[in-house]
Amino acid sequence: MKKRGFEIVTSYQDKEIQLPVRATKQAAGYDFEAAEDIIVPSVIKQWMQNKHDLTHVLKPTLVPTGIKAYMQEDEFLQLANRSSNPLKRFLMMGNGVGIIDADYYENPNNEGHIMFQYVNFGLTDQVIKKGERIGQGIFLPFLKADDDQAEATRTGGFGSSGRK
Repeated sequence: MKKRGFEIVTSYQDKEIQLPVRATKQAAGYDFEAAEDIIVPSVIKQWMQNKHDLTHVLKPTLVPTGIKAYMQEDEFLQLANRSSNPLKRFLMMGNGVGIIDADYYENPNNEGHIMFQYVNFGLTDQVIKKGERIGQGIFLPFLKADDDQAEATRTGGFGSSGRK
């Protein structure tokens, strides 16, 4: 029985996607790569151009990985930014830290496709190229409260458990 790992989502099977790997044997995180070229627009540039309409300026850009993750029911995959992204490229994760739950795998909305959310607070747009390392994933266990009563099953895809 498989315990935890990565697979390529169906729609990216023929696009030469690399499964995440650890850079060194003591690294905690598995390096994720971009599955396609993406432009992360500059928030400052957008603000300068659209001062009258700021509703979309801070909206994160989703960077697809072409990857899904499977794990045990009491584990999750934590997505973290590369330490060099804010320093060198002005890229921050829009959600701070991403959480991939075990039941996200194979969900009917998107097959569990993992995407990183980025906001560019620099002066110029940033181009992320296919194959470029964009973030890390770390498998972690979690604990439940004594009186935990979560019984629902996932019905939503990215960013949703199906609950309001």
